[in-house]
Amino acid sequence: MATRKYQGKKFAIEKMYAIEDALTIEEALQININDAPFTVSMRTPGEDEALVRGLLHSEGVINDAQWMPQMEVKKENETGVVTVINVTIPPDHLGKGFTNSRSLLSVSSCGICGKTELDDLTFSGETIEESLQLEIGTLHRLFDQMNSHQLDFKRSGGTHAAAAFSMEGKLLVAMEDIGRHNAVDKVVGKLIADRQLEVAKILTVSGRISYEIVVKCFKARIPFLAAVSAPSSLAVDYAKELGITLFAFCRGDRVTCYSHTHRTRMNLPEQKLIEKED
Repeated sequence: MATRKYQGKKFAIEKMYAIEDALTIEEALQININDAPFTVSMRTPGEDEALVRGLLHSEGVINDAQWMPQMEVKKENETGVVTVINVTIPPDHLGKGFTNSRSLLSVSSCGICGKTELDDLTFSGETIEESLQLEIGTLHRLFDQMNSHQLDFKRSGGTHAAAAFSMEGKLLVAMEDIGRHNAVDKVVGKLIADRQLEVAKILTVSGRISYEIVVKCFKARIPFLAAVSAPSSLAVDYAKELGITLFAFCRGDRVTCYSHTHRTRMNLPEQKLIEKED
């Protein structure tokens, strides 16, 4: 269960009454690699193996995107929530993300937290070169599908969501978590487990887009990234550099594309470019 009930008092003008709200659970998960502590992630319990696999992929700890390591629950708390999980990775599957010396702390809010130096923001890999085009009207239908799977959000109002789709608009996986980055990691991990990472072409996320979500999308080789809210300036810069078509402010019938607009099209009788909004 991703929520817990909490009692409280609600105050309004000349009114006070007792309430019981469902709040999103946030718990720490310690990730060990080969029985040695590696990192701690603040996350919403559930789909922990997907979260761990996606995180290790994004951080370059495992060098093979098609390989699933053995995972073992080492400890649970009194409510049955997993608190320690061990991942067994043989030396030939360990990537550079494991051998660097920095201490990684994955939190539910800030993507840069846990990076010890600015050099930790570097990455490697070939720019995504993709000739596919996405019809703008498709995006709204994709967000409708993702929203329909936000069951925890409907109960608590405290979770973010991420979802992956094929180019045809087929929903491959949708995940929720208290952290935006965790939701993306869970999606990537599930795609790897289901051997559908190469099928995924579009990633949608609730909330805003930071640079780290762009990098996670890049490492998963997903060329289209769309969000409900605003991107940061660094997110747009990275998207341009890495070959990701980035959409933001996907609300109602409006969408803003900030990078690689040549991959977009609109099914209209006549396309007109409005240079300045009224």
